[in-house]
Amino acid sequence: MEPDAKTILIVDDDHEIRRLVGEFLSREGFEVVSAQDGRDMDSALERVQPDLFILDLMLPGEDGLSICRRLRAQGNTPILMLTTESTEHMQKEGMEKGASAWIVKPFNEEQLLAGIAHFLGTP
Repeated sequence: MEPDAKTILIVDDDHEIRRLVGEFLSREGFEVVSAQDGRDMDSALERVQPDLFILDLMLPGEDGLSICRRLRAQGNTPILMLTTESTEHMQKEGMEKGASAWIVKPFNEEQLLAGIAHFLGTP
């Protein structure tokens, strides 16, 4: 990790997605913190101030749209939704709740990195 690396907080209930995305972003020079749900995210936020959130829509307990709305009420940190939900209606609702961008699973690494770079630049 580089001294002034940007921090990305991944919130996804799929362990494999968190691991793969986390490893990829770490190789790209980002500091990565991960959480499996809203409660874990809240605990992580006591320790770190992320520069960007990667947030799944379908989460146990509090869903991604509710978390997105809550995060947006707290500040302007970019929120990149990474989800299987691809309907225009859901994407519109997500953007209205405060999502900064929407990437549909399955995705490729270049697409994810381009979305992050749009908000943070390169590491």
